[in-house]
Amino acid sequence: MKRLGIYVHIPFCARKCNYCDFYSLASGEDEKKNYIEALKREIKEVSKKVSTDYEVYTIYFGGGTPSIIKADYIREILDVIRSYFKLYKDDFYPEITIECNPKTVDTEKLSIYSEAGINRVSLGLQSTDNDELKLLGRIHTYEDFLESYEMVRKSGFKNVNIDLMSAIPNQKIKTYEKSLNEIIRLNPEHISSYSLIIEEGTPFFKKYSENAPHFKDLPSEDEDREMYALTSEKLGKAGYERYEISNYAKPGFYSRHNTSYWERVPYLGFGVGASSFFEDERYKNRANFKEYIKKAGIEDIREEITKLTLNDTMTEFMFLGLRKTAGISKSEFKKIFTFTVENVFGKMIEKHIKNGLLLNDGEFLKLSERGLDISNYVISYFLLD
Repeated sequence: MKRLGIYVHIPFCARKCNYCDFYSLASGEDEKKNYIEALKREIKEVSKKVSTDYEVYTIYFGGGTPSIIKADYIREILDVIRSYFKLYKDDFYPEITIECNPKTVDTEKLSIYSEAGINRVSLGLQSTDNDELKLLGRIHTYEDFLESYEMVRKSGFKNVNIDLMSAIPNQKIKTYEKSLNEIIRLNPEHISSYSLIIEEGTPFFKKYSENAPHFKDLPSEDEDREMYALTSEKLGKAGYERYEISNYAKPGFYSRHNTSYWERVPYLGFGVGASSFFEDERYKNRANFKEYIKKAGIEDIREEITKLTLNDTMTEFMFLGLRKTAGISKSEFKKIFTFTVENVFGKMIEKHIKNGLLLNDGEFLKLSERGLDISNYVISYFLLD
């Protein structure tokens, strides 16, 4: 059996957040209906090119805000996936996740999600401070989130992720610690904690580049690092295992979908602007909503198609694998590439072991605690031309 991931992009939002650079838009009901029909066409057509050796191991509805559309649409998409793809079966798989934002879910939607086979909910909180939420452009308050979280739990979901953000403009270490404490009290199975990155093309970037007053009080680099360390310390004490740079979970609740990305498991992305990795190719769908609705499942809508070279593949093995706290398996590297990781990356490995950023236990290479703190710097050394 070959594992396969599926990502379904739902681009609709009530309002675009100030920090978001994902493809999203606000649309009426007709556009949403037409989009779902295009999605189903694409899924059917692409399935013809996938051998029966592949079994769908994980399905992820992301966005945008997937929970903003009718729950029946989500069920329809899952029905099509089940009809045209072979699904992996055991007590838990496939893991089926839906991203939900507070104020966009209700008990009826959650009931339909559960009946349709969704077994994991990811709730976008970002902060428990209402002033920070307002600055981020979120449509909800912390009180709205608590109401949604309670509904998710009462609906029977036993695998819940909460997204948290640090280094928000004007954020203080004390307010971030309060958010951490509140989330720990809620006891979710999984927590994703990311530092804010101000991406080009976002409202935040425009304000930041113009030196708007909002950004005069961006947390300093030292404060950012302190929040980062605080996250690991407090979540570790609360029983969460850090299994990736920004992800923490209770034992047995690692995100199968995210982990499959870092392990380079093939995945197919469906929807406008969605990315895929399949048969040693990386590509994405065109990010034009009208074109997607018109051509999905009828014409080839792929672009930026890259056939990975041997160097690309080895680079990705290291670049993605070192994000995991377990690191990369040296024996797995040799099994895939026939030569040892030291044959290819020996000088880089030696350099970072000496400076205390990389650890070698004989079987695994992994980032040290200090290495995790400056992971982008360390990982950049493993890029091959």
